[in-house]
Amino acid sequence: MIADDKNIKNCFLSFKNKKINSFDLEIRLISEFGAAGYYFDKISFIGYDKAEGITSALKDACLNFNIIAIVCPKDMETAVGNFIEKLLDAKFDDFGFLHMDKSDVFMYFSDIDAFKKPQNFIKKLNEKYQNSFYKSYIKTVGATGEIVSSAIEEAKTQCGNISFNVGDRFGDGTVEIVYDALTSKAVYDGVIRTLVYKLKDYIYSLENITLEERLVQLLKLRRMKLSTAESFTGGGIGKRIVGVSGASEVFFEGLNTYANESKSERLGVETETLRRYGAVSKETAYEMAAGLIASGNCDISIATTGIAGPKSDNTQKPVGLLYIAVGRREGISVYEYNLKGSRENITERAINLALFLAFKSLK
Repeated sequence: MIADDKNIKNCFLSFKNKKINSFDLEIRLISEFGAAGYYFDKISFIGYDKAEGITSALKDACLNFNIIAIVCPKDMETAVGNFIEKLLDAKFDDFGFLHMDKSDVFMYFSDIDAFKKPQNFIKKLNEKYQNSFYKSYIKTVGATGEIVSSAIEEAKTQCGNISFNVGDRFGDGTVEIVYDALTSKAVYDGVIRTLVYKLKDYIYSLENITLEERLVQLLKLRRMKLSTAESFTGGGIGKRIVGVSGASEVFFEGLNTYANESKSERLGVETETLRRYGAVSKETAYEMAAGLIASGNCDISIATTGIAGPKSDNTQKPVGLLYIAVGRREGISVYEYNLKGSRENITERAINLALFLAFKSLK
């Protein structure tokens, strides 16, 4: 595997406006290379207003690294390209690739290229170095960075030429396992076994599918109908569900019961419950989920109520407090969380947690 070849060194250079602090494009490109097993020994961000810094970085890259990925604005193409071509005595092709026996250079123009996977470049690298990569996935919800890192560190003790890429979006995590054709089945199985054991409380899939796709799969398998009653998540759970092809087979209805009157009139939440405990309470969440089950139209229900922020309500309950109820005909479970972050962060994490809790109730 190229990532573990000590004789091959890889470099990533980004020339950008130093006043722009977004690195989304660079992260996506680095992740794309990493997913194919190509990891960078050096990653540099250079302000493009410093000519001396640019030439110094390019010289260092061309003289000391074998695989070089460069991100820059389109108007730097000629200057950067000419400098590299002169230094390496080679030419870029029409796709922004330069290939030599000991050097491979990839140029990406940050201001005009819509994001596209550099698969052609990676394909040429694979052919050159005779690399074949395979991937497996473990999808989780709620596993902290410390938990995932601990699991990977334990797996690494037996993994040989296996590499790991980790991603997380609002608590919905992905562990991507990248391995080559030389990896034995025994080693691969041992790595997967270790990760699954360490992450078992958080796993929803061993395939690269979304959380909502996995839940819809399971609902179809169980031949069950789902209904949702959302307060502060504002229909986000229902939107994720109906975004899955075939969701009409398992999704009965989604209610956005935002006002207290809606909770009472549509779900049967007792006025006394709202008066005594408030809309954001385990008691209210319980009765919201119970109201959906009592309708007789669904086999499982999800209800959410909480405070997404940025300000609390007049009850002085903290921002980030939320209750998720999952109802079944056999009973209703209510879960309490105290999340941190922005309104978007709290809301999206709550949606992921709700979908995951529903999935776990069906396992």
